[in-house]
Amino acid sequence: MYYVYIIKSINYPDKIYIGYTLHVHERIKKHNEHGSVYTKNWCPWILIFYCSFNDKLKALAFEKYLKS
Repeated sequence: MYYVYIIKSINYPDKIYIGYTLHVHERIKKHNEHGSVYTKNWCPWILIFYCSFNDKLKALAFEKYLKS
């Protein structure tokens, strides 16, 4: 499965991040371990939304849509 997710900073509620991954919970853990250049300054993060896709291209298209 392919996942598109939205996370929100606990300390900076106006900060959200939209991403794509194969492993949602592992990816959130990486964000909270400062494993992402974009999100490292606003830790910790909580998962507020995710959805799954069978098709990688559909997942990437949805991620792009959410970011636009």
